Amino acid sequence: MAPPFSLALPNQRIALMIKNTALSDMHIAMGAKMVPFAGFNMPVQYTGINDEHETVRKGVGVFDVSHMGEFILKGAHALDLVQKISSNDAAKLYDGKVQYAYIPNETGGIVDDFLIYRIDEKTYFLVVNAGNIQKDWDWISKYNTYGVTMKDISNETSLFAVQGPKATDALASLTDMDLSTMEYYTFKKGVFAGVENVLVSATGYTGAGGFEIYVANKDAKKVWEAILDAGAPYGIKPIGLGARDTLRLEMGFCLYGNDIDDTTSPLEAGLGWVTKFNKEFVNAEGLKKQKEAGLQNKLVGFEMIDRGIPRHGYTIVDVSGQPIGRVTSGTQSPTLRKSIGLGYVTMGHAKEGSEIYIDIRNNHLKAKVVKPPFVK
Repeated sequence: MAPPFSLALPNQRIALMIKNTALSDMHIAMGAKMVPFAGFNMPVQYTGINDEHETVRKGVGVFDVSHMGEFILKGAHALDLVQKISSNDAAKLYDGKVQYAYIPNETGGIVDDFLIYRIDEKTYFLVVNAGNIQKDWDWISKYNTYGVTMKDISNETSLFAVQGPKATDALASLTDMDLSTMEYYTFKKGVFAGVENVLVSATGYTGAGGFEIYVANKDAKKVWEAILDAGAPYGIKPIGLGARDTLRLEMGFCLYGNDIDDTTSPLEAGLGWVTKFNKEFVNAEGLKKQKEAGLQNKLVGFEMIDRGIPRHGYTIVDVSGQPIGRVTSGTQSPTLRKSIGLGYVTMGHAKEGSEIYIDIRNNHLKAKVVKPPFVK
């Protein structure tokens, strides 16, 4: 894929390579603090992470997550391709159903985690992480020996996540689609905010409930403004990626690049529940052997007992100071008002209730292993 700018001077190149979403200028005008994230200029916060976090947990907020990638796979053998590259069993999908899965690599790691939408028996819609769009496209293309038509619509598509317990009420006036009866991990297509062919799914990354709304870039501004207007009586606010991270971490959801990556085992990451050995897929045999041999490490949740905030990359040690793992994600939970994290530890220290220690600036601070979600 050609870079969006090719005539930049060397000292300008990094800045100019950052992509904008369809609404980047609007976020800036709304006072958002913008940061580079996965190659995109994204709003990290508006009024503050804690305030935005609480808005979603107790009310409703809207995220612009248009940096995410979207592919369409179409053809008589589209399911065969999906089954080959996905860990989960997409044969169980039906029209209007969504499935979470990961893309295994050939060496025991993870290319990406993603969502699979079944549009119809010959059409699948894949949603991938922003930083992996080109990598995922190349990987899936490599295994497309089935003649499946592939289309990358990432640059044409905006995605808004309306999350929180008041999301259904906030959006009800914008569509004739019955959002109140939509089951978790299903979707519908229809008219939304006066725009045709909008895909609305009962999915999200916050654990607070809500919907994700896929719309063409040309209609993004209209839909965004309609969501804010319709949600105003319910206290809706725009929410940045900072609160998205604290919300997902309170639920124990993995973030690609932090908790899972090309080198981490999906089984050690707790993704055995979406690893289906009843079909053939990339490296199925390797993962099956690893499962049979027994895992060496496990991704666990933990709460800090001593005061301190765990961060990605910090070493986890045992009571004698011997390294037993590493922190992959950590934050001060706005809901619990205590520090929480995820990290890999050896199996002997993975049991719920186990005491572990986080090496924070050469101080070994006590924590205990707990089972996510941290916020029930």
